[in-house]
Amino acid sequence: MNKNDLIGAVADSSGLTKSDATKAVEGVFDAITGALKKGDEVRLVGFGTFSVAKRKASTGRNPRTGEPMKIKASAQPKFKAGKGLKDAVN
Repeated sequence: MNKNDLIGAVADSSGLTKSDATKAVEGVFDAITGALKKGDEVRLVGFGTFSVAKRKASTGRNPRTGEPMKIKASAQPKFKAGKGLKDAVN
């Protein structure tokens, strides 16, 4: 399922028009992204938790040349599925 499929499914299940469903889906994505940018976590009970994991700087190797290179510290978005989502899938 891609973003357009998701928008169509939201429109069908909620009775919204496609343009309203697009605004709703974009609004949810923007709200989650904004919270993660601030360093907050987003908990959706029964669905899952979006959070940010900090990665430390490290040293890696260039696979082509084998020479060492530095990998910068970064923040990575993370999702942990909740019990309700796990139960629905299994």
